[in-house]
Amino acid sequence: MRPTPGTSTLGFNEPLIFDRSVAGRSAASLPALDVPAIDPAAVLPKDLLRATPAALPEVSEPEVVRHFVRLSTWNFSVDHGTYPLGSCTMKYNPKVNEWAARLPGFSGLHPYTPQHLAQGALALMWELECMLAEVSGMAGVSLQPAAGAHGEATCLMMIRKALADRGDARRKVLIPDTAHGTNPASSARNGYEVEPVSSTEEGVLDPRSVAEKMDGSVAALMLTNPNTVGLFEKHIAEVTEIVHAKGGFVFGDGANLNALLGRARPGDFGVDAMQFNLHKTFSTPHGGGGPGSGPVGVCKTLVPYLPTPRPVRLDDGAFALSADFAKSIGRVRSFCGNFGVMVRAYAYMREMGPQGLRRVADMAVLNANYLLALVKDAYHVPFGGGRCMHECVLSDRDLQKETHVSTLDVAKGLIDQGFHPPTIYFPLIVKGALMCEPTETETRESVEEFAHALIDIAKMARSDAESLHHAPHRTRLGRLDEVTAARKPILKAEER
Repeated sequence: MRPTPGTSTLGFNEPLIFDRSVAGRSAASLPALDVPAIDPAAVLPKDLLRATPAALPEVSEPEVVRHFVRLSTWNFSVDHGTYPLGSCTMKYNPKVNEWAARLPGFSGLHPYTPQHLAQGALALMWELECMLAEVSGMAGVSLQPAAGAHGEATCLMMIRKALADRGDARRKVLIPDTAHGTNPASSARNGYEVEPVSSTEEGVLDPRSVAEKMDGSVAALMLTNPNTVGLFEKHIAEVTEIVHAKGGFVFGDGANLNALLGRARPGDFGVDAMQFNLHKTFSTPHGGGGPGSGPVGVCKTLVPYLPTPRPVRLDDGAFALSADFAKSIGRVRSFCGNFGVMVRAYAYMREMGPQGLRRVADMAVLNANYLLALVKDAYHVPFGGGRCMHECVLSDRDLQKETHVSTLDVAKGLIDQGFHPPTIYFPLIVKGALMCEPTETETRESVEEFAHALIDIAKMARSDAESLHHAPHRTRLGRLDEVTAARKPILKAEER
């Protein structure tokens, strides 16, 4: 097998920091107390006092540093190498964005800072909304939602209220089988029934299928474009016209916006509402549960329903937060959202500029197509005919039939070769799916290394399938029982 970066390294087994605790050790050197000691019981309410002191570990400074550095080696990140999670857009996060987010005026800003003392932050939010509106072709944007799915739900809340205001009580949402998996949950959360729409054998929406199901009971069509099999919905303009003609709205999932930047705008092809994933498209860190940010953009009809408070620019040029929007759905997030993520996205967009953002989309699509061209003879390609957008979807169909090596085996084998696995078993319409998104931040060489790793695993499946069934072999821990972990999770340490 071809050697790849990151496959040979020390894997530290690290106990809990409490297990390193020794009474009397300290990681700090403090001078002797030169003021009278205060008894906590004399100044704190009794119901807030602990019966016994908190059990904290007593360790030296080197032990603290080494403990957390060793733990950091257990994780794979975009700073380690290629992170090809399809649909997640795990691109490298430029460090200048981290610098910007840590500027004292931003990182030290309290949420309750008076508005006249937070003009820089309010100006950034206002400008970021304007930039996102321009990139997407939307009439208005709100930064409040905290994540992509939260943005989806917020869009449907606005659609629901807009329909209610015109006396239109609709009960259904159409969702294609190539849409993102959170769309049905967002619909149900807003009280809608989900009506699935099947794609064609090409992997795209058929306008006739939409027309058959689109009637006066349908509030919206939720689609993802490019969709989850990595294809642009070539009938998108016709599809949106069908929905609009029957009084419905079109929600466009913005999770795959990375493929469109500077080349196409969802608002221009008929999308009425969408969410952005600042933690995907606009290069801010994500994974492990956060932080995230899922701003929403809407058409002119839905602008009055955007969440409040909203940053506004006053006649004198100053900025303020305003809740003076009578039709608004109100607040959907504490304060104004995840501000640190906004700063990172703002820095990224200002650095890239219009031409840079277009280059992002061009390189993301080129990298995905280059990867597909390299591996299409080793894996089944269910859709696209050898062409894709920002991600390519492979299948283990032929490999499974010939060798009984599964998608999971391929994913675990990639770990041995030093790569984070791609998204597997999604989209659901592809049996044994391997959903690969290299992103634009990967070089030609890193795409080739990942492709060669996939090809080597396909060869290994035919020569040593048994080894792949037990991969990974080179990691600190071998293959885990993921089913048991999911069904019987242990969420806290044992009592000591």
